[in-house]
Amino acid sequence: MNQAELPERDGMDYDVVVVGAGPAGLATAIRLKQIAAEGGTDISVVVVEKGSEVGAHILSGAVIDPTGLDVLLPGWAGEPDAPLKTQVDDDRFYLLGPAGGVRLPNFAMPPLMNNHGNYIGSLGNVCRWLAQKAEALGVEIYPGFAASEILYDGKGAVRGVATGDMGVARDGEMKGEFTRGMELRGRYTVFAEGARGHLTKQLIAKYTLDLGREPPKFGIGLKELWKVKPEKHHPGLVQHAFGWPLDRKTGGGAFL
Repeated sequence: MNQAELPERDGMDYDVVVVGAGPAGLATAIRLKQIAAEGGTDISVVVVEKGSEVGAHILSGAVIDPTGLDVLLPGWAGEPDAPLKTQVDDDRFYLLGPAGGVRLPNFAMPPLMNNHGNYIGSLGNVCRWLAQKAEALGVEIYPGFAASEILYDGKGAVRGVATGDMGVARDGEMKGEFTRGMELRGRYTVFAEGARGHLTKQLIAKYTLDLGREPPKFGIGLKELWKVKPEKHHPGLVQHAFGWPLDRKTGGGAFL
């Protein structure tokens, strides 16, 4: 069946459509509702997320600067359900070689490597907590629905997104349980897909947003979960490593 033969999509209209329930998308939704409330008005905000639940695609265990949270949700750290509990109190840096490592003095490191006052935690848990805050303000969040298409008006301006069709076989044919995706139309659409989002790449190409810009740089990240004996566990310690097995021409490192 070609595109013209497909049934029409159902649709919903919002003031703001946000694509992606990561930290940026959820913080955007929260702040928009806060600003509207401060002005004595109400706006409709929806967040669509491709993961089966909020945080499902946020795998990072991270060292998090709380400055943004302090501004967005003052007093968050005192809440009993706050997702970040452990503050960094010790940074250690190691230069690795084939035979072992050498600890580097902290004073030799640039200021940006000082994590004291930052928090150690799961970014996925932070997102789940932010989602609760957003919903309490009236934000609608729909996990499990990937935005698959950008909607444009007659003048070429973005007017929302459409979620993907469901019940499509591998060969592209419709199965018995076929359901068309839904149009989420917004006065404004915020794309918060993260690195190399497929809709964001379309927008960059369509509007030449990368004209005169340096190309982005990406790296591969590998994550492991370690079980550590209690006597060796030091809450608040962050260890950084550089060097081997990478050569001098390859950037990278590790943190624990």
